[in-house]
Amino acid sequence: MALSDKALSVFAFAAYHQLESGQKVSRVVRHDGAGHSADPRAVEELAAAGLIEATADELVFRPEAEAMLEAAITALRQALAR
Repeated sequence: MALSDKALSVFAFAAYHQLESGQKVSRVVRHDGAGHSADPRAVEELAAAGLIEATADELVFRPEAEAMLEAAITALRQALAR
């Protein structure tokens, strides 16, 4: 599935938090209170693809999106392993 860079940034945000915390991430906030917000077009794209359920406050990953996030983290680890 091809996603725009804006949509991919939602996964990058989730991956950062999962790697930083060591906890599985299955949802992210839409607005972090520090001036960062999920792009509305990315939210629409991900929702239309059936990857998330968007609420006023959160983007909740559906199982396929959770699997994609895990695959992205695994790929990042493999790409940077030396």
